[in-house]
Amino acid sequence: MVDAAGMKDRAMGALIGGALGDALGMPTQLLSPARIAEFYGHVEDFVAPVADHPVSKGLPAGAITDDTEQALLLGRILVSSGDRFDHARWVNALLDWERDVKARGSYDLLGPSTKRAIDAINEGVPAEEAGRSGDTNGAAMRIAPVGIMMPLEPLDALVAKVAETCRATHNTSIAIASAAAVAAAVSSGVAGGDWRAASERAVAAAGLGATLGHWVTGGDIAARIAWAQDLVRGKVERDAIKLIVDLIGTGVASQESVPAAFAVL
Repeated sequence: MVDAAGMKDRAMGALIGGALGDALGMPTQLLSPARIAEFYGHVEDFVAPVADHPVSKGLPAGAITDDTEQALLLGRILVSSGDRFDHARWVNALLDWERDVKARGSYDLLGPSTKRAIDAINEGVPAEEAGRSGDTNGAAMRIAPVGIMMPLEPLDALVAKVAETCRATHNTSIAIASAAAVAAAVSSGVAGGDWRAASERAVAAAGLGATLGHWVTGGDIAARIAWAQDLVRGKVERDAIKLIVDLIGTGVASQESVPAAFAVL
């Protein structure tokens, strides 16, 4: 028997949890551990970014960023598209959203791959070609709605849907693999699986995702997720955080931030 109410609750949890994490991380993103400690101490609640923050300056404490805005935008397009993802509508929605972001003065928040792709589309590059070099974590950060929408099995169908949503901005093997990992983890959690099951399915989905899109050089996402989790398993929190920062990395590269997130998990 399908636990529809429980699944809806967990789906809401995925979206709200993503927004909360986004807002918590907004003032610390792109800062070193030393600077974070200097400016904020130990962050465990919403804080306003420092006045000269490289990307978040001017935002109030608790503000979401493009991460959550793109996730909600993608969710709306998935709902309106039905079974067939409406790629043209998605591209137009991204272009409209980018104009709104610029009008609000928040353009610095956009990730490098999304910026490049939208600029290319605005300059006349076909949307199918604009995402050929998009290898950073923008696809993974917004992909939760695909995990909510798609069942885990068949896994290749879930990964194919992920790849469809990546085409305009992140059409590379690394970006699709990282987004597939997150989508599979979310799908597993919405279905009632625990974090161990979610991690296992994430690794399997990343392996499938790595075969799609334009191949780009970089560490294998599936292998790095498994390695990252092994690296921190059994460690006390302080030591684990240092390992994540020093060895896995927490930059915008897909092969850093996505394995780092699974190490935290």
